[in-house]
Amino acid sequence: MLKKFLIAFAGFFVVVFALGAVKVAQIKAASSQPHVTPPNAVTTIQAVEATWAPVLSAIATLAPVEGVTLGTDADGIISRIAVENGAAVKAGDLLIEFDTTVEAAQLAASEARLIIARLDRDRSAELRQKNTNSQAELDQADAVLSQAKAGVEAARALLAKKLVRAPFDGRVGIRLVNVGQFVPRGSPLLPLQKLNPIYVNFSIPQRYLPQLVNGQEVTVKVDAFGDRVFPGKVVAINPEVDASSRNVFVQALIENPGEVLRSGMFAHVDVLLPVEKPTIVLPATAIAYASYGNSVYIVETMQDADGKDYLGARQQFVKLGTTRGDQVAILDGVKPGEVVVTAGVFKLRNRAAVQINNDKLPANNPTPAPANT
Repeated sequence: MLKKFLIAFAGFFVVVFALGAVKVAQIKAASSQPHVTPPNAVTTIQAVEATWAPVLSAIATLAPVEGVTLGTDADGIISRIAVENGAAVKAGDLLIEFDTTVEAAQLAASEARLIIARLDRDRSAELRQKNTNSQAELDQADAVLSQAKAGVEAARALLAKKLVRAPFDGRVGIRLVNVGQFVPRGSPLLPLQKLNPIYVNFSIPQRYLPQLVNGQEVTVKVDAFGDRVFPGKVVAINPEVDASSRNVFVQALIENPGEVLRSGMFAHVDVLLPVEKPTIVLPATAIAYASYGNSVYIVETMQDADGKDYLGARQQFVKLGTTRGDQVAILDGVKPGEVVVTAGVFKLRNRAAVQINNDKLPANNPTPAPANT
C-alpha cells in the first residue's frame, strides 16, 4: 500500500517537474527575442506652399457715421410729432413741434415794436435834415431801432427752438415722447442715425500698428448675414495707444446702401495687409503644442540599431504663423514636399515607427462652416 503511494507521488512529481521545465524553456525563448514596438497608425499630408495674403483679424462693433439722440433746448408741451417711427428724413425736415402760442405772441409784439422804432427813426432822420432836432435824438432813435431788431431776432430764435428739425439726413428711431407731454429742457426726444455708410470700430495690439495705414482694404462679416462679406477701407487710426490694454483703436468705413447693417452690431473684421508671400500650410491637427516649443512630425525612412530600414517620424520644431479655419501657416521648420503627420501626433516620439493610413483625414478647410442642426 505504501509502496503504491510512493510510486504515484513520484510520478506526479516527475510530471510537475517536466511541465515546469517546459514553461521555463518557453519563457527563456520568448525573452531572448528582441522587443519591437508596433508602429503607430497615423495620417499624413505632403507639405506644399500656398500664397496667403496676411490678414489682421479683430472683433468689431458697428457705429453710425452720424448719430444722435435729439433733445430740446427749451421747455414746452409737444403739440405735434411730424415723423413716423423708423422713417427716413432729410436734413431740415420738421420732426417735433412744441406749443408755440406764447412765443408767436412775443414775436408779434416784437415785430410791432420794430415797426414803431423804424417810423420813429425815419421821422428823426427827416427832422435832422431840417435841423429841427439834435444829433443825440437821432442817435437815440437809431439805438431804439437796433434794439427792436434784436428783439425780433430773439423772439424768432426762441420760436425756432420749439421746432425740432433733422440736423442731417438719416433714419429716426422710436420716439421717446408723445403729443401733449410736457418736456423739460434737455430731455431726449428721439434718436436719429445716418446708416449709409457706416463705421466699423475695432482694436488691434500695438505690435501691428506699423502694418496699418489709412486706405487699407477690410472685409467685414456679421453673424446675422452668414457668409456675406462687406468690403470697406480703413479711414482713421487713433494716435493714442490704450495704456491699459496696449491696443490701438482703428476705424473703417463700409457702404451700407440697403441699411441692412445697424449701429451696435457685433462683427468680425479682417484687415488685408499689402504683402503676400508663399508659406507652408498644414492642418492645425499636425501641430504638437508645448510650452518649450511647437513641433510637427515628419515621416521619412530611418534605420534601426541593426541597420534595417523602417518608416519613422522625426520631430521638427516649427515657427507658426496665422491661422485660417482648420489650417495654420508654418513660417519655418518645414520644407515643401516633406510628408507631415496630421493625426496621431500626441502618441509619437522622435524616431517612432509609424504606419500610414489615410483612409480618413482630419479637417483641412480654410473656411469651415458648421453643419446646420
